Amino acid sequence: MKREEIDEIVKKFLIEDLEVEEETIAPDASLKDDLNIDSLDFVDIVVIVERNFGFKIQAEEMTDVQTLSQFCDYIESKVEGN
Repeated sequence: MKREEIDEIVKKFLIEDLEVEEETIAPDASLKDDLNIDSLDFVDIVVIVERNFGFKIQAEEMTDVQTLSQFCDYIESKVEGN
């Protein structure tokens, strides 16, 4: 899967499932501060990522993930590993 596809899938579920405003979505956007993703949203994200990308997010692997770009990097690394 190409990075552009990952970015599009992530953008789509942020808008449709988590109701993030499209204009706030940028690679350097902070998941917590700019996109307002909280711990309850993260539970939804785990399910959405598993459904769309076929792997389960490990919370301990997400400790350094702060921005949308880093989140997509994480997904890309997992998808390439499969």
